[in-house]
Amino acid sequence: MSCLFCAFASEEIPVPMTYESDAVFAIADINPQAPTHLLILPKVHVENAAVLAAEHPNVLAELVTVAANLASNLELTGYRLVFNTGSSAGQSVFHAHLHLLGGRAFAWPPG
Repeated sequence: MSCLFCAFASEEIPVPMTYESDAVFAIADINPQAPTHLLILPKVHVENAAVLAAEHPNVLAELVTVAANLASNLELTGYRLVFNTGSSAGQSVFHAHLHLLGGRAFAWPPG
């Protein structure tokens, strides 16, 4: 089974990374929904955030910490973090990833 985000993580497919550590990396979303829209991804392949929390809780914590640091570095006055889980929630690549959205006002409820 081939995973696009695993190919990014292994550099099989080169992609500009906004951030990279041993466990996670961040990239710009190719279909941005806000002026700032980054994806923060674990390098380990897991299908969604629930699996990531169960199997790699430290990596999940790092995703959120990286998102907060990137938001601060980008001087976002507010931001939204989103995990989509399952196709009915909008997940299109089944490799856990955290969306960091900012740079505009957001409505509630989101969907």
